[in-house]
Amino acid sequence: MLATILFILLLSPPFSDFFPLPHSDAAIQQANWDASKVQEKLRRDIESHASSIRGTKLSEMIVNYEKQLTKALTEPVESLFEAGGKDTWASIRMLLKRETEAAVSGFSTAITGFELDQATFEKMVQNLRDYARGVVEKKAREEAGKVLISMKDRFSTVFNHDNDSMPRVWTGKEDIRTITKDARSASLKLLSVMAAIRLEGKPDKIESVLFSSLMDGTVAISSSQDRSIGASADPLASSKWEEVPSKDTLITPVQCKSLWRQFKAETEYMVTQAISAQEAHKRSNNWLPPSWAILAMVVLGFNEFMILLKNPLYLMVLFIVFLLSKALWVQMDIPGEFQNGTLAGLLSISSRFLPTIMNLLRRLAEEAQGHPAPEAPRRPQSLASQSFRNQTYQPSSVSSSIPDSSVSSNISSSDNGVEYSSPDLTHRRASDIQEPELS
Repeated sequence: MLATILFILLLSPPFSDFFPLPHSDAAIQQANWDASKVQEKLRRDIESHASSIRGTKLSEMIVNYEKQLTKALTEPVESLFEAGGKDTWASIRMLLKRETEAAVSGFSTAITGFELDQATFEKMVQNLRDYARGVVEKKAREEAGKVLISMKDRFSTVFNHDNDSMPRVWTGKEDIRTITKDARSASLKLLSVMAAIRLEGKPDKIESVLFSSLMDGTVAISSSQDRSIGASADPLASSKWEEVPSKDTLITPVQCKSLWRQFKAETEYMVTQAISAQEAHKRSNNWLPPSWAILAMVVLGFNEFMILLKNPLYLMVLFIVFLLSKALWVQMDIPGEFQNGTLAGLLSISSRFLPTIMNLLRRLAEEAQGHPAPEAPRRPQSLASQSFRNQTYQPSSVSSSIPDSSVSSNISSSDNGVEYSSPDLTHRRASDIQEPELS
């Protein structure tokens, strides 16, 4: 059968025109063969095989360019959404256009040898553009699903760091109300960015509506009838945004309102902690009574103040009391004692109060008698220093001055040194005697 088909092909006009045979016009009268059907079937098989191979190559090429687009768009788009600035969607549109044009240019060059018709070529290019747009939209929907986490991260970053990105320390001078408002504004701006897809570049009023309704608390009046009756409509009580198609809506106005309520509830503790830290810092650094108490003492103590002016002796007594109090304050380190807690500070001060007063009085008495005051007791040495000294032998070197000639003395020698003796003083200088080891 195969030989018959080949023989018919050889005798067919297309083949015989290119390859003339010496007996191409030979015919068998008894056989009524029609070669046109076999030729048509062979042509269809060849075209089908070629089309299959071409489709496989084109599919592989399209998959490769789609992977390139996914890699080129996913991470930059995610980074732009995390920034959540005013020009986020403008930057995304520029990125999408640049990467799409680069992919289309490379794809057009690669399929030049496939001899595709214009309609098929334009369809493939459009599919590639739609795929790139789909990558951006998919990433936008993913980021919109976790917008609450992003808002809390933005609030924490702005609230706990200053303009130089340094951690904020609550010293009592910061305006927590203003800082909280700035942090919430940054979070609300991020919510407005993620509310809808803006790849077409058309203007909208999402940001202004969110700020007027959630930050400022003002609500726009939607119609003249509402103006006449004085009622105000909530622009967030809707399931779609004005001038935004439903297919491009990521977060509806109602969902924005619910997310904002949840966001404020979950970030309130940060504001409370900042206020508590600020008040604690003020209390720790402010030892004076409140201003109203100082004013009350001045008004109620006016008579006592006049008595002090009339009797300067009282001023001297108060000055001495002030000096003693200041000495006690410094000697007992009262601020340092209260750093460990109020109860621990009171117990420590009460246990050291009388010994400190006795020590001060003793030092004053010694200075009044002309004797030098003893030095303050030194701190005990560390355990390592004591152990080192315990393991070291120290020679005993005792030296003293010898009395004047008015004191009679005798000198005698011994095996270990020289001994000085007198009626009132006996001194022995030993050079080779070692002290026993300290335990």
